[in-house]
Amino acid sequence: MQIAFSTDVGRRRQSNQDYVQVYRNQAGVIFAAVADGMGGHRGGDVASDMVINHFGTVFEQTDLVDVHQIARWANDFLTTENERIIQTAQEKTELSGMGTTIVGVFIVDQQMLVFNVGDSRCYLLTATHLQQLSFDHSLVNELLVAGEITPQEAKDFPNKNVITQSLGVSSGVQPTFGFFDVPKNAQILLCSDGLTNMINDQQIKTILQKSITVKQKCSALVNAANQAGGLDNITALVIAINDDDEVQGND
Repeated sequence: MQIAFSTDVGRRRQSNQDYVQVYRNQAGVIFAAVADGMGGHRGGDVASDMVINHFGTVFEQTDLVDVHQIARWANDFLTTENERIIQTAQEKTELSGMGTTIVGVFIVDQQMLVFNVGDSRCYLLTATHLQQLSFDHSLVNELLVAGEITPQEAKDFPNKNVITQSLGVSSGVQPTFGFFDVPKNAQILLCSDGLTNMINDQQIKTILQKSITVKQKCSALVNAANQAGGLDNITALVIAINDDDEVQGND
């Protein structure tokens, strides 16, 4: 298994409010996550940093190995963390209104647990198929799922950046969880919407299929988003699954 990530401020933003990291708990379970912060002069980067760092450091102390137990633990953690972000924002006026999306994956042997709050995404690439595993908590996606707009209308929807869930905005948070098998010779991509708003799934698939290192793929994804305009912070984390159990190239 090889893991790498890259994050970039983009071409329009003054600061990078995305945060990305990889952790491993006492039982060797891998946890990778991307968060996209929002709000205030520096609130977004504080929210994304605090949630992933706290999530990761607490998870490192566990010995959880069952994906269903991890899901229950993660759901409880996200509920508590949501309240912690809200409380921090209330106590520090300069952080008022801060919040963050988060997407993460836990890899346990031949299974993986994917969760998200907001519109940061998780994709799975097999030999020929790219599939989104996360669920966008966004206005456009919920209208699409409800059948109120067509896929073509969704592409041109005027408020594509309106999200319906994030951590730190309201006391109620309902993460989406999904359980999946881990195919051999597959790739997992975690990314912020600064990537997916700039390049489409076919462009992502083409880059992931290249015969280059996972670090080079992350850089290529970020570069492609910047070349398309780089309107937001851009983060990409790639996990390549093969017969090697060791994590390599994590930087």
